[in-house]
Amino acid sequence: MPAGSEVPLCEAAAEGRVSDVEELLKAGADVCEHDSTGISPLMHAAKNGHALVVSRLLEAGAPWNAVDKAGRCAGDYAADNAHQDAFDVLLNAGITAELILGAVERQSKKKGEATNKSYLDERVEYSEDRLMDEESKAVMMAWESPLMAAHAKVVCSAGGDILNVGFGMGIVDTAIQGYEITSHTIIEAHPDVYARMLATGWAEKPNVRILFGRWQDVIPQLGTYDGIFFDTYGEYYEDLKEFNEYLPQLLKKEGRYSFFNGMCADNGFFHLVYCELVRLELGSLGITTDYIQLPVKDCMDEETWKGIQHKYWQLDTYSLPVCQFSEDESEEENQ
Repeated sequence: MPAGSEVPLCEAAAEGRVSDVEELLKAGADVCEHDSTGISPLMHAAKNGHALVVSRLLEAGAPWNAVDKAGRCAGDYAADNAHQDAFDVLLNAGITAELILGAVERQSKKKGEATNKSYLDERVEYSEDRLMDEESKAVMMAWESPLMAAHAKVVCSAGGDILNVGFGMGIVDTAIQGYEITSHTIIEAHPDVYARMLATGWAEKPNVRILFGRWQDVIPQLGTYDGIFFDTYGEYYEDLKEFNEYLPQLLKKEGRYSFFNGMCADNGFFHLVYCELVRLELGSLGITTDYIQLPVKDCMDEETWKGIQHKYWQLDTYSLPVCQFSEDESEEENQ
Protein backbone atom coordinates (compact mmCIF):
# COMPACT_ATOMS: atom_id res chain seq x y z
CA MET A 1 0.00 0.00 0.00
CA PRO A 2 1.39 3.45 -0.90
CA ALA A 3 2.47 5.55 2.06
CA GLY A 4 -0.52 7.36 3.57
CA SER A 5 -3.06 5.69 1.26
CA GLU A 6 -5.44 4.15 3.77
CA VAL A 7 -8.23 5.06 1.35
CA PRO A 8 -9.03 2.00 -0.86
CA LEU A 9 -9.58 4.04 -4.02
CA CYS A 10 -6.22 5.77 -3.52
CA GLU A 11 -4.49 2.42 -3.18
CA ALA A 12 -6.16 0.96 -6.29
CA ALA A 13 -5.42 4.10 -8.32
CA ALA A 14 -1.79 4.21 -7.20
CA GLU A 15 -1.26 0.60 -8.23
CA GLY A 16 -3.16 0.96 -11.51
CA ARG A 17 -5.74 -1.71 -10.72
CA VAL A 18 -8.36 -0.64 -13.26
CA SER A 19 -10.94 -3.32 -12.38
CA ASP A 20 -10.73 -2.50 -8.67
CA VAL A 21 -11.08 1.21 -9.43
CA GLU A 22 -14.20 0.42 -11.48
CA GLU A 23 -15.70 -1.67 -8.70
CA LEU A 24 -15.00 0.98 -6.06
CA LEU A 25 -16.57 3.67 -8.23
CA LYS A 26 -19.66 1.53 -8.79
CA ALA A 27 -19.88 1.06 -5.03
CA GLY A 28 -19.96 4.84 -4.55
CA ALA A 29 -16.34 5.63 -3.70
CA ASP A 30 -15.66 9.36 -3.52
CA VAL A 31 -13.26 10.47 -6.29
CA CYS A 32 -12.53 13.62 -4.29
CA GLU A 33 -11.48 11.76 -1.17
CA HIS A 34 -7.81 11.98 -0.26
CA ASP A 35 -5.43 10.14 2.01
CA SER A 36 -3.65 11.50 5.09
CA THR A 37 -1.03 13.20 2.91
CA GLY A 38 -3.71 15.14 1.05
CA ILE A 39 -3.21 13.21 -2.18
CA SER A 40 -6.31 12.20 -4.14
CA PRO A 41 -6.83 9.03 -6.19
CA LEU A 42 -6.29 11.06 -9.39
CA MET A 43 -2.96 12.37 -8.09
CA HIS A 44 -1.87 8.84 -7.12
CA ALA A 45 -2.71 7.53 -10.59
CA ALA A 46 -0.93 10.44 -12.29
CA LYS A 47 2.13 10.09 -10.07
CA ASN A 48 2.53 6.47 -11.12
CA GLY A 49 1.66 6.96 -14.78
CA HIS A 50 -1.60 5.01 -14.92
CA ALA A 51 -3.20 6.93 -17.78
CA LEU A 52 -6.21 4.60 -18.09
CA VAL A 53 -7.04 5.05 -14.42
CA VAL A 54 -6.57 8.81 -14.77
CA SER A 55 -9.10 8.79 -17.63
CA ARG A 56 -11.60 6.74 -15.68
CA LEU A 57 -11.36 8.94 -12.59
CA LEU A 58 -11.84 12.07 -14.68
CA GLU A 59 -14.91 10.52 -16.30
CA ALA A 60 -16.23 9.78 -12.81
CA GLY A 61 -15.96 13.45 -11.87
CA ALA A 62 -12.51 13.82 -10.34
CA PRO A 63 -11.58 17.51 -10.68
CA TRP A 64 -8.55 17.93 -12.93
CA ASN A 65 -7.46 21.05 -11.02
CA ALA A 66 -7.72 19.86 -7.42
CA VAL A 67 -4.56 20.47 -5.37
CA ASP A 68 -2.99 18.75 -2.38
CA LYS A 69 -1.76 20.38 0.83
CA ALA A 70 1.37 21.58 -0.98
CA GLY A 71 -0.62 23.17 -3.81
CA ARG A 72 0.30 20.44 -6.33
CA CYS A 73 -2.20 19.03 -8.81
CA ALA A 74 -2.36 15.73 -10.70
CA GLY A 75 -0.69 17.33 -13.72
CA ASP A 76 2.27 18.34 -11.56
CA TYR A 77 2.66 14.76 -10.35
CA ALA A 78 2.54 13.39 -13.91
CA ALA A 79 5.06 15.97 -15.15
CA ASP A 80 7.49 15.51 -12.27
CA ASN A 81 7.59 11.76 -12.89
CA ALA A 82 7.78 12.02 -16.70
CA HIS A 83 4.52 10.20 -17.36
CA GLN A 84 3.62 11.78 -20.69
CA ASP A 85 0.49 9.71 -21.38
CA ALA A 86 -1.10 10.60 -18.05
CA PHE A 87 0.05 14.21 -18.47
CA ASP A 88 -1.60 14.46 -21.90
CA VAL A 89 -4.88 13.06 -20.59
CA LEU A 90 -4.92 15.65 -17.81
CA LEU A 91 -3.91 18.50 -20.14
CA ASN A 92 -6.73 17.68 -22.55
CA ALA A 93 -9.18 17.39 -19.68
CA GLY A 94 -8.15 20.80 -18.38
CA ILE A 95 -8.49 22.46 -21.78
CA THR A 96 -11.90 20.87 -22.39
CA ALA A 97 -13.17 21.85 -18.96
CA GLU A 98 -12.05 25.46 -19.39
CA LEU A 99 -13.62 25.66 -22.84
CA ILE A 100 -16.95 24.57 -21.38
CA LEU A 101 -16.59 26.83 -18.34
CA GLY A 102 -15.78 29.78 -20.58
CA ALA A 103 -18.90 29.20 -22.66
CA VAL A 104 -21.03 29.08 -19.51
CA GLU A 105 -19.46 32.29 -18.15
CA ARG A 106 -20.02 34.12 -21.42
CA GLN A 107 -23.71 33.20 -21.37
CA SER A 108 -24.16 34.37 -17.78
CA LYS A 109 -22.16 37.60 -18.13
CA LYS A 110 -24.26 40.74 -18.38
CA LYS A 111 -23.71 42.68 -21.57
CA GLY A 112 -21.40 45.66 -21.00
CA GLU A 113 -20.49 44.56 -17.46
CA ALA A 114 -16.94 45.70 -16.59
CA THR A 115 -14.92 43.08 -14.72
CA ASN A 116 -12.32 45.68 -13.72
CA LYS A 117 -14.74 48.36 -12.52
CA SER A 118 -13.54 48.22 -8.90
CA TYR A 119 -9.93 48.74 -10.01
CA LEU A 120 -10.85 51.66 -12.26
CA ASP A 121 -12.70 53.31 -9.35
CA GLU A 122 -9.70 53.00 -6.99
CA ARG A 123 -6.74 55.31 -6.57
CA VAL A 124 -3.38 53.96 -7.69
CA GLU A 125 0.05 54.98 -6.50
CA TYR A 126 3.37 55.10 -8.35
CA SER A 127 6.77 54.51 -6.81
CA GLU A 128 10.17 53.96 -8.38
CA ASP A 129 9.72 50.25 -9.04
CA ARG A 130 5.99 49.56 -8.89
CA LEU A 131 2.44 50.69 -9.49
CA MET A 132 0.08 49.73 -6.65
CA ASP A 133 -3.68 49.72 -6.15
CA GLU A 134 -5.47 50.60 -2.90
CA GLU A 135 -5.30 46.98 -1.66
CA SER A 136 -1.48 46.87 -1.88
CA LYS A 137 -1.68 44.66 -4.96
CA ALA A 138 0.83 45.32 -7.69
CA VAL A 139 -0.61 46.54 -10.97
CA MET A 140 2.84 46.48 -12.55
CA MET A 141 6.43 46.19 -11.36
CA ALA A 142 9.87 47.08 -12.66
CA TRP A 143 11.05 43.44 -12.67
CA GLU A 144 8.89 42.99 -15.77
CA SER A 145 11.15 45.32 -17.79
CA PRO A 146 13.08 42.56 -19.64
CA LEU A 147 9.77 40.90 -20.53
CA MET A 148 8.30 44.15 -21.80
CA ALA A 149 11.42 44.74 -23.92
CA ALA A 150 10.97 41.28 -25.44
CA HIS A 151 7.28 41.92 -26.12
CA ALA A 152 8.12 45.24 -27.79
CA LYS A 153 10.66 43.51 -30.02
CA VAL A 154 8.00 41.04 -31.14
CA VAL A 155 5.24 43.53 -31.93
CA CYS A 156 7.61 46.08 -33.51
CA SER A 157 9.44 43.55 -35.68
CA ALA A 158 7.97 45.02 -38.88
CA GLY A 159 7.68 48.64 -37.70
CA GLY A 160 4.52 50.32 -38.94
CA ASP A 161 1.51 51.04 -36.76
CA ILE A 162 1.57 49.74 -33.18
CA LEU A 163 -1.27 49.40 -30.66
CA ASN A 164 -0.77 48.87 -26.93
CA VAL A 165 -3.70 48.20 -24.62
CA GLY A 166 -2.81 49.18 -21.04
CA PHE A 167 -0.09 51.73 -20.20
CA GLY A 168 0.62 50.91 -16.54
CA MET A 169 4.14 52.12 -15.80
CA GLY A 170 4.81 52.77 -19.48
CA ILE A 171 7.56 50.17 -19.63
CA VAL A 172 6.47 48.51 -22.85
CA ASP A 173 5.52 51.84 -24.43
CA THR A 174 8.98 53.24 -23.68
CA ALA A 175 10.49 50.16 -25.33
CA ILE A 176 8.17 50.54 -28.34
CA GLN A 177 9.36 54.14 -28.76
CA GLY A 178 12.86 52.78 -29.30
CA TYR A 179 11.86 51.26 -32.66
CA GLU A 180 11.31 52.93 -36.00
CA ILE A 181 7.53 52.90 -36.17
CA THR A 182 4.93 54.97 -37.98
CA SER A 183 2.36 55.39 -35.21
CA HIS A 184 1.89 54.35 -31.60
CA THR A 185 -1.65 54.11 -30.21
CA ILE A 186 -2.10 53.59 -26.45
CA ILE A 187 -5.37 52.70 -24.73
CA GLU A 188 -5.56 53.41 -20.99
CA ALA A 189 -8.68 53.19 -18.82
CA HIS A 190 -7.53 54.27 -15.37
CA PRO A 191 -7.90 58.03 -14.72
CA ASP A 192 -4.81 58.25 -12.47
CA VAL A 193 -2.65 56.45 -15.01
CA TYR A 194 -4.02 58.65 -17.79
CA ALA A 195 -3.19 61.76 -15.74
CA ARG A 196 0.34 60.40 -15.23
CA MET A 197 0.69 59.93 -18.99
CA LEU A 198 -0.29 63.52 -19.63
CA ALA A 199 1.97 64.83 -16.87
CA THR A 200 4.98 62.98 -18.25
CA GLY A 201 4.52 64.22 -21.80
CA TRP A 202 3.20 61.18 -23.62
CA ALA A 203 0.50 63.21 -25.36
CA GLU A 204 3.17 65.47 -26.88
CA LYS A 205 5.12 62.71 -28.58
CA PRO A 206 4.73 63.20 -32.34
CA ASN A 207 3.70 59.65 -33.24
CA VAL A 208 1.62 58.84 -30.13
CA ARG A 209 -2.16 58.76 -29.96
CA ILE A 210 -3.77 58.20 -26.54
CA LEU A 211 -7.30 56.85 -26.24
CA PHE A 212 -8.68 57.22 -22.70
CA GLY A 213 -11.27 54.60 -21.79
CA ARG A 214 -11.84 50.87 -21.58
CA TRP A 215 -10.71 49.05 -24.71
CA GLN A 216 -14.23 47.66 -25.04
CA ASP A 217 -15.51 51.22 -25.47
CA VAL A 218 -12.86 52.58 -27.84
CA ILE A 219 -12.73 49.66 -30.28
CA PRO A 220 -14.76 51.67 -32.85
CA GLN A 221 -11.99 54.30 -32.91
CA LEU A 222 -9.26 51.83 -33.85
CA GLY A 223 -7.75 51.08 -37.24
CA THR A 224 -5.49 48.21 -38.28
CA TYR A 225 -2.04 47.57 -36.86
CA ASP A 226 1.25 45.90 -37.67
CA GLY A 227 1.83 45.08 -34.01
CA ILE A 228 -0.52 44.76 -31.04
CA PHE A 229 0.24 44.22 -27.34
CA PHE A 230 -2.42 43.58 -24.69
CA ASP A 231 -1.78 43.96 -20.95
CA THR A 232 -4.73 45.08 -18.82
CA TYR A 233 -5.24 44.87 -15.06
CA GLY A 234 -8.28 43.63 -13.16
CA GLU A 235 -9.56 41.64 -16.13
CA TYR A 236 -9.69 37.88 -16.62
CA TYR A 237 -9.23 35.26 -19.30
CA GLU A 238 -12.69 35.89 -20.71
CA ASP A 239 -11.76 39.54 -21.29
CA LEU A 240 -8.57 38.50 -23.09
CA LYS A 241 -10.59 36.07 -25.21
CA GLU A 242 -13.08 38.81 -26.05
CA PHE A 243 -10.26 41.10 -27.19
CA ASN A 244 -8.69 38.29 -29.20
CA GLU A 245 -11.91 37.90 -31.16
CA TYR A 246 -11.35 41.43 -32.55
CA LEU A 247 -7.92 40.53 -33.92
CA PRO A 248 -9.16 39.61 -37.42
CA GLN A 249 -10.29 43.23 -37.83
CA LEU A 250 -7.41 44.89 -35.91
CA LEU A 251 -4.27 42.97 -36.87
CA LYS A 252 -2.83 43.31 -40.36
CA LYS A 253 -2.30 40.01 -42.14
CA GLU A 254 1.47 40.21 -41.76
CA GLY A 255 1.27 41.69 -38.26
CA ARG A 256 2.23 40.26 -34.89
CA TYR A 257 0.27 40.15 -31.65
CA SER A 258 1.38 39.41 -28.09
CA PHE A 259 -0.01 39.76 -24.58
CA PHE A 260 1.24 39.67 -21.01
CA ASN A 261 1.02 35.97 -20.19
CA GLY A 262 0.28 36.05 -16.47
CA MET A 263 -2.40 33.38 -16.50
CA CYS A 264 -2.28 31.04 -13.46
CA ALA A 265 1.30 32.10 -12.77
CA ASP A 266 1.39 30.28 -9.43
CA ASN A 267 1.14 26.76 -10.90
CA GLY A 268 3.06 25.50 -13.92
CA PHE A 269 0.46 22.96 -15.04
CA PHE A 270 -2.48 25.33 -14.81
CA HIS A 271 -0.41 27.91 -16.67
CA LEU A 272 0.25 25.42 -19.48
CA VAL A 273 -3.46 24.60 -19.74
CA TYR A 274 -4.23 28.25 -20.39
CA CYS A 275 -1.32 28.63 -22.82
CA GLU A 276 -2.74 25.77 -24.84
CA LEU A 277 -6.26 27.14 -24.49
CA VAL A 278 -5.12 30.42 -26.06
CA ARG A 279 -3.36 28.51 -28.83
CA LEU A 280 -6.53 26.55 -29.57
CA GLU A 281 -8.90 29.52 -29.47
CA LEU A 282 -6.65 31.78 -31.55
CA GLY A 283 -6.20 28.90 -33.97
CA SER A 284 -9.94 28.96 -34.61
CA LEU A 285 -9.42 32.55 -35.86
CA GLY A 286 -6.64 31.50 -38.23
CA ILE A 287 -3.90 32.77 -35.89
CA THR A 288 -0.93 30.64 -34.87
CA THR A 289 0.63 30.98 -31.43
CA ASP A 290 4.20 30.11 -30.47
CA TYR A 291 5.80 30.67 -27.08
CA ILE A 292 9.32 31.93 -26.49
CA GLN A 293 10.60 30.59 -23.16
CA LEU A 294 12.33 33.30 -21.13
CA PRO A 295 14.00 32.56 -17.76
CA VAL A 296 12.79 35.03 -15.13
CA LYS A 297 14.05 33.51 -11.90
CA ASP A 298 16.95 35.97 -11.76
CA CYS A 299 14.66 38.96 -12.39
CA MET A 300 13.33 38.93 -8.85
CA ASP A 301 13.98 37.83 -5.28
CA GLU A 302 11.98 37.96 -2.07
CA GLU A 303 12.88 41.62 -1.63
CA THR A 304 11.10 42.29 -4.91
CA TRP A 305 7.79 41.31 -3.32
CA LYS A 306 8.23 43.20 -0.07
CA GLY A 307 5.04 45.13 0.72
CA ILE A 308 3.07 43.33 -2.00
CA GLN A 309 -0.08 41.59 -0.84
CA HIS A 310 -0.18 39.07 -3.67
CA LYS A 311 2.88 37.58 -5.36
CA TYR A 312 1.42 37.43 -8.86
CA TRP A 313 4.35 35.59 -10.47
CA GLN A 314 5.86 32.39 -9.05
CA LEU A 315 7.21 30.48 -12.06
CA ASP A 316 10.84 30.26 -13.17
CA THR A 317 10.06 30.65 -16.87
CA TYR A 318 7.91 33.11 -18.80
CA SER A 319 6.15 31.91 -21.95
CA LEU A 320 6.09 34.92 -24.26
CA PRO A 321 3.34 34.57 -26.89
CA VAL A 322 4.11 35.32 -30.54
CA CYS A 323 0.85 35.31 -32.49
CA GLN A 324 0.32 35.88 -36.20
CA PHE A 325 -2.02 34.84 -38.97
CA SER A 326 -1.15 31.48 -40.45
CA GLU A 327 0.46 31.43 -43.90
CA ASP A 328 -2.73 29.96 -45.36
CA GLU A 329 -4.77 32.89 -44.03
CA SER A 330 -2.28 35.42 -45.40
CA GLU A 331 -2.16 33.73 -48.80
CA GLU A 332 -5.95 33.69 -49.07
CA GLU A 333 -6.04 37.42 -48.27
CA ASN A 334 -3.50 38.17 -51.01
CA GLN A 335 -5.31 36.20 -53.71
